Amino acid sequence: MRARALTAALAVAAALAAPACTPSRSSPSTTRPAAGTPSATRGTPAAPFAPALPAAADAPAPPTTRACLEQAKVSCYAPAQLARAYDLEPLWRDGWTGAGRTIAIVDSFGSPTIREDLHVFDASFGYPDPKLTIVQPAGKVPRFDPNDGDHTGWAGETTLDVEWAHAIAPGADILLVETPVAETEGITGFPEIVKAETYVLDHHLADVISQSFGATETTFDSPSQLKSQRSAFVRAAADAVTVVAASGDDGASAVDLHEHLLPVRGVGWPASDPLVTAVGGTRLSLDARGRRTAPDTTWHEPHGASGGGLSSVFARPSWQDSVQDVVGRDRGLPDISMSAATDGGVLVYSSYDPAARGWTVAAGTSESTPLFAGVVAIADQLAGRRLGLLNPRLYALAKDEPARSGIVDVTTGDNTVGRARGFPARRGYDLATGLGTVDADRLVRALAGR
Repeated sequence: MRARALTAALAVAAALAAPACTPSRSSPSTTRPAAGTPSATRGTPAAPFAPALPAAADAPAPPTTRACLEQAKVSCYAPAQLARAYDLEPLWRDGWTGAGRTIAIVDSFGSPTIREDLHVFDASFGYPDPKLTIVQPAGKVPRFDPNDGDHTGWAGETTLDVEWAHAIAPGADILLVETPVAETEGITGFPEIVKAETYVLDHHLADVISQSFGATETTFDSPSQLKSQRSAFVRAAADAVTVVAASGDDGASAVDLHEHLLPVRGVGWPASDPLVTAVGGTRLSLDARGRRTAPDTTWHEPHGASGGGLSSVFARPSWQDSVQDVVGRDRGLPDISMSAATDGGVLVYSSYDPAARGWTVAAGTSESTPLFAGVVAIADQLAGRRLGLLNPRLYALAKDEPARSGIVDVTTGDNTVGRARGFPARRGYDLATGLGTVDADRLVRALAGR
């Protein structure tokens, strides 16, 4: 199920007065530009990178945070603001941008205009276009219909995922993996996803796999049916490929096959899988320069909140023994969190819908997941190798080396949505934001052992 919060954010964004402009007709490069280009040498820093504003003359001007507040009553953020908030700038200055690494982004259907839209996004914020490869290993996707809500919803998801994984790791290559069946709830769409991810792994195409989707565990026919779809994650762990997934936008609530909130708790898979790093959501409060005006809190808005809770399928993995006072015998999620609130969402450019081209504000754990995938790609580059399953290292850092871990505790808010009581944030690990959020400079160096 794609993020419900993304849909809400896109509706809010219709109030923005940003001009609806036609994207540049020059196609994005399929190879990284030579000038100022990060080196592809693994474990070697690239040329220092910094976004160069103002935007190129042929790119539409994105709205400012102030404009979003005045016109849509929500804050919106550009890449430079998140780069400062998450302490990416020291890494970029040292040449650590994810160069030589590939982030695979898996989405149903994809977007027919993703190349053009990414180019406009990059031109607007002074980024070089990345190498963007698109594959459809599970079958050709249906012809895009702008009047089909499934098609436009997944196109919006794809655009958010690609643009913001690139915004965090500007030197990394992007592999967009499109599947021909919409993932909803239950097993629907997952056989095609497994086939596509297996192809990526068989051909050694990616270092990180990002998944901004999930299905409530209880919508599968049985735990065994759910577990039958894990083969790609088992293979990824064996090949040291990191897999991340959105913890969901329904707080602690389960949903049914029709995506209706239930008055009981539940969590989504694949985020609940012990072979996956589950990414939850926080709310960032930033000024125009990306400086915090308040501490990060748990993402919790009327339409959505950070997914979290206890798995009904997977037992507590050994690396969560340090937080067994919170999770008990079960796998708890999320593991880590980043920005996901609509009020504080990120700017996305799209043109797949000719009637609504331009800038929108996107949010949800569909945002936080590609953000964290970008952080992982940078850590892989610095380490000079794939780091694989991160969870054992994340929990060990939080327990044994909190001062240098780059994991920043989030202690306020909760993830109640609907009638199912959520979980409060607290000191240390919790079922709203996991271990906490990210100081990328410290976390990347700690993960890479530097």
